[in-house]
Amino acid sequence: MSETDQDAADTAQLAALGYQQQLTRALGLWQNFSVGFTYLSPLVGVYSLFAYGLATGGPAFVWSIPIVLVGQVLVMLTFAETASQYPLAGGIYQWAKRLVGPRYAWLSGWMYTWALLITVASVAFPIAGYAGPLLGYPVNHTTTVLTAVVVILLSGAVNLAGVKRLAFAATAGVVAEVVGTVGLGLYLLLFHRHHSLSVINHTYGAGGSGGYVGAFLAAALFSVWIFFGFEACGDIAEEVKNPSRKIPRAMSMTLAVGGVATIILTMGLLLAVPDLGAVLSGKDADPIGTVLAASLGTVGSKVALALIVLGFVSCTLAIQAATTRLVYAFARDGVIAGSRALSTLHPKFHMPPGAIAVATLIPVGVTLLPSASVARIITFAVVGIYVGFQSVVVASLIGRFRGWKPSGAFRLGRWGWAVNVVGLLYGIAAVIVLSLKTPANGTGFFDRWLVPLSVAIVFAAGLLYLLIARPREVIREDARVDAVAAVTPSDDGATQPQH
Repeated sequence: MSETDQDAADTAQLAALGYQQQLTRALGLWQNFSVGFTYLSPLVGVYSLFAYGLATGGPAFVWSIPIVLVGQVLVMLTFAETASQYPLAGGIYQWAKRLVGPRYAWLSGWMYTWALLITVASVAFPIAGYAGPLLGYPVNHTTTVLTAVVVILLSGAVNLAGVKRLAFAATAGVVAEVVGTVGLGLYLLLFHRHHSLSVINHTYGAGGSGGYVGAFLAAALFSVWIFFGFEACGDIAEEVKNPSRKIPRAMSMTLAVGGVATIILTMGLLLAVPDLGAVLSGKDADPIGTVLAASLGTVGSKVALALIVLGFVSCTLAIQAATTRLVYAFARDGVIAGSRALSTLHPKFHMPPGAIAVATLIPVGVTLLPSASVARIITFAVVGIYVGFQSVVVASLIGRFRGWKPSGAFRLGRWGWAVNVVGLLYGIAAVIVLSLKTPANGTGFFDRWLVPLSVAIVFAAGLLYLLIARPREVIREDARVDAVAAVTPSDDGATQPQH
């Protein structure tokens, strides 16, 4: 199919779903993958969480990686099937709306939106810890906040400049990710090993007299906190060419490449730690710093820091991009306050400045809070994302129960029910582990149960808005397509009337 015919087919498919083509459809498979991969960011995840995983579960914590990967593959397959049939900006909100209904979708999108907004802040907040040593400025509360604010504002400017700039930045982020994870991991495995591979079967006493199961579940948060981001491939669906086929592939690539990169870097770091016992006893609180100093020297450590900073920045940018599309999708449907302003596109860049402002200013506001408050607020980020994920898995099951027959280019076929059910069981288990094992920021009742309480608070606020404001879907007139005139592309690229 020629590019012109493909553009026409993409526009027709979007029209069949009720919307005009307004965003710039300019992304191919690689660019779509780049946004998802930099959002997942194994570099950010491993460098942020390696010390926690090792100190909590001993070397055997690495077995959590394949367990969580298998669970997330099931969720990813559910998303891929749904996104293939409904390739719409805003992903989770739109999928839930099509499968269940507008009120269910509104709450699903509400939870996920706040999780993303807080995740932007949570990724930007620690950047000073790497940028400070790289650029030679002190790391304290003031510089931490200033660095985070600058990164979030710059990310907002790049997002406002259009999807092509986002794709360029994401591609640069992929390069940094690959060099900083696969490159460094292989270098450590080949030249700086202090332990044999069999060390991954040892706990080094983690868990103590309380037993290892609890310690392993807590350490498994290392993997739970890393392996998401593939959903961003679907969040930007209206900017991807041939989205029904390319988004499922990009999601699969994101999780597969992210999993391989995470395993290589984690194993490289683990086998290069000079004294594992010192990490578990607390004597070595920064094992990555120890490894980098011992294996790379001063210049090499600076290069590694530069890659880490670039990884954090590109991750912030990708998450903010996903947040922008979700806010825009809400606003375009007219179901949130200020919908007109939030869904109006810039005439040159074809991006919604209002939605970008939300995705920029709210995370900035979070970072400006006292450090203790920031630590408590960002606790909601990952569990909120997992709750949003499972709302789509549940929606898929409800849709199947009602007779939904997936009709996108990617379909699970007879495996659909099994994938959805087992994916839901995994997701519930992940939410429970997050609720019980996320380290508390204090000893009080609120701090110990902050994760489930934060979910309840955000859900209650959304439900209250839903009951009081009673938002009703009214797609803005310049984005709406008359259902009678809408057409949908068939498998061979032709179009046929939508019934």
